[in-house]
Amino acid sequence: MLDERKLDVLRAIVEDYVATHEPVGSKTLVDRHNLGVSPATVRNDMAVLEEEGYITQPHTSAGRIPTDAGYRLFVDKLSTVKTLSAAEKKAITSFLGGAVDLDDVVRRTVRLLAQITRQVAIVQYPSLNRSSVRHVEVVTMTPRRLLLVLITSNGRVEQRIVELPNDIEEQLVADLRSRLNTAMVGQRLTEATTTLANVTETFAPADRPLVAAIVTTLLEAFTDEMGEQRIAVGGAANLTRYGDDFERNVKPVLEALEEHVILLKLLGEATHPQTLTVRIGHENPYEELATTSVVATGYGSKSEALATLGIVGPTHMDYPSTMGAVRAVARYVSQILADS
Repeated sequence: MLDERKLDVLRAIVEDYVATHEPVGSKTLVDRHNLGVSPATVRNDMAVLEEEGYITQPHTSAGRIPTDAGYRLFVDKLSTVKTLSAAEKKAITSFLGGAVDLDDVVRRTVRLLAQITRQVAIVQYPSLNRSSVRHVEVVTMTPRRLLLVLITSNGRVEQRIVELPNDIEEQLVADLRSRLNTAMVGQRLTEATTTLANVTETFAPADRPLVAAIVTTLLEAFTDEMGEQRIAVGGAANLTRYGDDFERNVKPVLEALEEHVILLKLLGEATHPQTLTVRIGHENPYEELATTSVVATGYGSKSEALATLGIVGPTHMDYPSTMGAVRAVARYVSQILADS
C-alpha cells in the first residue's frame, strides 16, 4: 500500500504526462505541484513507484511515465470526476433534445460524445430483448398488402411489409390491430412472442390463414431484431492524438474498431446505468487495443440498462474529464428516452 504522499506524486505524474505527453522528472513535479517536499524526497518516492510498477523510465532521460498499473491506481483512487459546466449541460440538452427518433438519438449521442471527449465514441442501440411493446399498428396499403409497425418502450420503431395470398377486409384488419395490442402491449418482447403465437387461434377458422400470414411476419421481425446488436461509432479522426506512431498504435486500433463484435465485447461489462467501467491498456481483451483505454456505462432506467455507450482513447487520456462526460451523456440519453 502506498502512503498519501506517494499517491500525490503518482497523481502529479499522471496529470503532467496527460497534459504534455512528455516524461516527468522530480524537479518538474516540485515546480508545478504543491507537494510540500524536496526534489530529493520526490525522487525517492518515484523510485518506490517505479519499483512497484506504477511508473517506468521510457529511455535514458530522468523522466518517468505512468504504466497501465499506474493509470489503474490513479483511476481507482479518484475521489471525484469532473462535472460538466452549465454551458456544456445546456448544449447537450439542446442537441440531444432535437432528436426526432431513436436512430437520431443514437447518431447525435455518438457525435456529441466524440466531440466532448475528443476520443472515439461508441453507442450501442437499445436491445429489443430489454424492451417491451408500446404499440402495434396494422395499416392497409392494398387489399393484399399490409404495413406492420412495432413501437417499443425504448422508442425503437420496426416496420415490415406482409404480402397476403387473398384480399383482406378492413374489419378484419381492425380486429387484428385491436387484439394484437390487447395481447401484447406492456409485455417484454421475449414474452410477447409467445403471446403472439396464440393470437391466430382467437379468430374464426376462415380468417386464420390471413391472420397467420401476418402473425408469422411479426414473429420473424421479433426474432430478427432481438438477435441483432447494432452500434454506432464516431470520432475515429481523434486517434490522430496518438502522434506520429501510426503503424504501431493507430492502425491496429482502427482495424479493431471495424469489428463490431470487438466493440460490443468492450462495452459488454457496462451493464448498469449507475456504474462506470474503465479498462486500461492490457486489461482490454484484444492485443490491438493494448495502448488504449475504454470508459463505458449503461444507459436506460435507474434499475436496468437498455444498452451501453462509451469511448475508446489512448491510455494517456484525461480520465476525470472523460469519465465525467461519459456518465453525464448517458444520463441525458436515459432521460430523453424516458420522456419520449
